[in-house]
Amino acid sequence: MATVTAATLITVAPTGAEHRKSDVPQLPTTLEELVAEATACEAAGAALVHVHIRDADHRPTLDLGRLKETVAALREQTGLVVQLSTGGSVQDPLDARLAVLEARPDSCSLTCGTVNFGDDVFLNPWPFMVDLYERAREAQVVPEFELFDLGHVAALQRLLDTCGPPYGGRVHCDFVLGVPGGMPGTTQALAAGVQALPAEVTSWSATGIGRTHLPIVAAALSLGGHLRVGMEDTIVFARGRPVRSNAELVHRAARLATELQRAPMTPAQARRLLGLPPRD
Repeated sequence: MATVTAATLITVAPTGAEHRKSDVPQLPTTLEELVAEATACEAAGAALVHVHIRDADHRPTLDLGRLKETVAALREQTGLVVQLSTGGSVQDPLDARLAVLEARPDSCSLTCGTVNFGDDVFLNPWPFMVDLYERAREAQVVPEFELFDLGHVAALQRLLDTCGPPYGGRVHCDFVLGVPGGMPGTTQALAAGVQALPAEVTSWSATGIGRTHLPIVAAALSLGGHLRVGMEDTIVFARGRPVRSNAELVHRAARLATELQRAPMTPAQARRLLGLPPRD
């Protein structure tokens, strides 16, 4: 079972696939905006960036050329661990989601089951999960297991029992709470998920969607977990005040973690936590 560490891994998810640029002009959707946000977030205390990309019209895309360009730019201009989303948007076909691994990120997301996602369905059937897991291991990419519901925790155990350990030998997962159709964004739900984690799990983080953001930050820190923040998941900083940048979300998370004697990890510490080799 995961143990409490003296430092906190802060992941930033700057963009996501849900918000429209026309509604949220500060959302980083171009490569230049994404790299600038990532650089500012690293300075504020983030160690890992969870990446969704957009096309020239600011729409979600899994274009492999753009993904490769993004990974290269982030590696060149930041020290962050680069994690690509294999979820894309809920409309993306499974084969395109598998192809994300060809961009050779450090890490990828792997959602452990299908879940209702508002009015849509986020499809993650068992054969797809196994295929993605095995391809990630062959590509030497570390999976982050995304858990939207308690059933996903059981599916994670089944995956580990069936396929063995992932590349790097560490098992890191992220609870995503507050999605309509998944676990509610409450301390009680997070605690239930943490208690159910497989013994093989070495670390976990939590993400609270929308207004559940701050309660889940507090709950995760108090339960010994790590944090994911960013405009993918919340675009309101405080009642009546929109988020101005991803860096301010990271800065607040870093300040809270530091107050609780668990200062933010560096990217080098994050790589050790996740079983990744040091950067060249």
